[in-house]
Amino acid sequence: MNGQNRKDIYPGLEVDIILKKDQRSGKLTRGIVKDLLTSAAYHSRGIKVRLDDGQVGRVAFIVDEE
Repeated sequence: MNGQNRKDIYPGLEVDIILKKDQRSGKLTRGIVKDLLTSAAYHSRGIKVRLDDGQVGRVAFIVDEE
């Protein structure tokens, strides 16, 4: 699942994000969502979130809960 729809993302969810400094390389950072920073219902490059460790980036993937 991608991270373009705000309704799919909530605090406590495990996600892979792309940090601003990693946009060129596409390096992913995994973490747990603390806050949603994008107020729009949809964003083409991914919903911006703050992880519980304080890092901020756009959601690239939602980690499957299996």
